[in-house]
Amino acid sequence: MPAGDSAQRRGFTYALGAYAIWGLILPIYMKLLENVSPLEIVGHRVVWAIPFALLILWWQGLLGGVWRHFTDLRTLALATVTAMLISVNWGTYVYAIVSGHAIEAALGYYINPLVNVLLGALVLGERPNRTQSVAIGLASIGVAILTFKAGGLPWISLILAVTFGTYGLLRKMVPVGASEGFFLEVAILALPCLLLIAFLPTEGHFLGNGWETVMLVGAGPLTAIPLILYASGARLLHYSTIGILQYSVPTLIFLTAVFVFGEPFSAWQLVAFAFIWAALILYTVALFRSTRAERWARQARQALETAPAG
Repeated sequence: MPAGDSAQRRGFTYALGAYAIWGLILPIYMKLLENVSPLEIVGHRVVWAIPFALLILWWQGLLGGVWRHFTDLRTLALATVTAMLISVNWGTYVYAIVSGHAIEAALGYYINPLVNVLLGALVLGERPNRTQSVAIGLASIGVAILTFKAGGLPWISLILAVTFGTYGLLRKMVPVGASEGFFLEVAILALPCLLLIAFLPTEGHFLGNGWETVMLVGAGPLTAIPLILYASGARLLHYSTIGILQYSVPTLIFLTAVFVFGEPFSAWQLVAFAFIWAALILYTVALFRSTRAERWARQARQALETAPAG
């Protein structure tokens, strides 16, 4: 539970720092590497994230206990699946940025919370309330408009939303914390990524070009640093606050795509995005109502427990 105004201010600072990196700095950073293959970028991102993942664990005092998870076959199997999902998500994201489809990446992360609700209904039997159902319907209309006008499904957006939504669903089943889970995933991906870097034709990007070499190595800490900031912020803020702030990421990606990268944004895309933005407003309202109802119920229980008997 957040502990006062000072803690909340620090929480906002940490969380907004993480979201600024994910939504603004990372897209521009990846765009600067547009001459490098997305597979090579992801490979280096994983490999150079490992030292920083270890640093995070050391900083949190978790380094000594993380190794036991490698002997738990169920945990290792689930972490392998989540690692595969997040690698596909990262690869698709990088491809979207370097190939001029950042707007589609933003769309994917906009519809991700609604995909989470849908996955919860299909997999966990969590029945969405009426407001959430309407929100899913509005987002579906937006995707349908984009599909009709483009002559095909917005695959980049759907892959990003579905892989990250499924990742989040399965990640809840892995009995480890966020930092330990992140280390498990990059450690599992390390060998395939090293082989990828070794055998993928790189055209001299790594070690052959000083600037690109520095940028590829820097992709590792740029993956780990926002994780530290996000984890610190999440501990100091209400869950609902974190949920609302997450929309700043696709918003920053969208604004960067249009005003920095100069990607075209047509009237039909505006109509489609309007449906999706309306869906997110409804989803946010439902989230606030649910959080408020839970808080009132908790306060009522506490009042009953502390009431004098008589």
